[in-house]
Amino acid sequence: MPRPLRVAIVGAGPAGIYAADALLKSEVAADPGVSIDLFERMPAPFGLIRYGVAPDHPRIKGIVTALHQVLDKPQIRLFGNVDYPTDVSLDDLRDFYDAVIFSTGAMADRALSIPGIELDGSYGAADFVSWYDGHPDVPRTWPLEAEKVAVLGVGNVALDVARVLAKTADELLPTEIPQNVYDGLKANKALEIHVFGRRGPAQAKFSPMELRELDHSPNIEVIVDPEDIDYDAGSIETRRGNKQADMVAKTLENWAIRDVGDRPHKLFLHFFESPAEILGEDGKVVGLRTERTALDGTGNVKGTGEFKDWDVTAVYRAVGYLSEKLPKLPWDLGSGTVPDEGGRVIEEGGTHLQSTYVTGWIRRGPVGLIGHTKGDANETVSNLLADYAEGRLHAPASPAPEAVDAFLAERGVRYTTWEGWHRLDAAERALGEPQGRERVKIVEREDMLRESGA
Repeated sequence: MPRPLRVAIVGAGPAGIYAADALLKSEVAADPGVSIDLFERMPAPFGLIRYGVAPDHPRIKGIVTALHQVLDKPQIRLFGNVDYPTDVSLDDLRDFYDAVIFSTGAMADRALSIPGIELDGSYGAADFVSWYDGHPDVPRTWPLEAEKVAVLGVGNVALDVARVLAKTADELLPTEIPQNVYDGLKANKALEIHVFGRRGPAQAKFSPMELRELDHSPNIEVIVDPEDIDYDAGSIETRRGNKQADMVAKTLENWAIRDVGDRPHKLFLHFFESPAEILGEDGKVVGLRTERTALDGTGNVKGTGEFKDWDVTAVYRAVGYLSEKLPKLPWDLGSGTVPDEGGRVIEEGGTHLQSTYVTGWIRRGPVGLIGHTKGDANETVSNLLADYAEGRLHAPASPAPEAVDAFLAERGVRYTTWEGWHRLDAAERALGEPQGRERVKIVEREDMLRESGA
């Protein structure tokens, strides 16, 4: 009797879980069956949803409910707190599985090459997001001394950073933020947040709902300069062909023509301002210099040679995430992704690295919303199953599931399980209950492991 197809998925965020779901829905799952192990370097699953989504976005965190239903399936096991390649290497995985899918996502900041980027007070948005989301591997404190702050970028991460900086700690208290984050935000001195985009309103990458949410806070006055509302032929074409871009532009237009109110924290959205230099004195940020840009007819912009200095003492760059290079896999340095064809990992000579696949941001870069990774996962799994049907997968030496447990035990790896997540989840909910909160996130890795029963 043929044994089930054994697949390892490295990374238990949405991309990895969607890949597991696609495998479970395949014909192979019915006969001869599939057996899937998810390896996650954090003690808890859900990746970006737990450590990349702002705490005041419970709507997006609701995706966890759907992911839970997948991980509840008996064909899936979770091995948390297991790091690739420190605890388990690609060669190790090949011993146990017919195929390996990498879905490790992106958590580092993309570089921005402008003078002054290294100054004290210049931060990457990803680091700040990790702090306010209670990531165990970042410092417990964050310097929030600046009264005037710049955020570079016009995507949803830039909005998240600006919104968290502009809200009060008490506004965020009903969310799952841990105590250290609440204490940090309580001491936040920011009164003015300036968000900068080098192109115009039609080119902003905000999603309409995220943008409108900025205006819902009783403490945040959103301000748009009417002079920044400008469109060329390319911009008009973008608005006609993209409903979301049109909705964003309309929202910005409405904000530009209204009177400025008296909410205590001001959040300015600036367009046509390209960051040129972060200004410093004694190694610290004392300002930001931008170059005014102008539309060139295609929706792109060119510099005008007109510069302006902004009085800010902290700068956050939200210009995109970057994946970490994965040992033993080919790497495209420019895009920060693993080269692939349809999810099959492709080596330098153009050949498929046998039985090895990628999905999610490690495959296509950090673009799109969480749901976009579903199509990615479906394509990758479809090609994996085609390779399986054609006999192109390698044969593992030790395909029995218990061989993995024995290997990790022998290595002394302290790992968490899906049952352990339920225990950690219950502990976090219990922490929140006395305060009428859904949960309070546990931050320390050791505490997470203990509560998970690892």
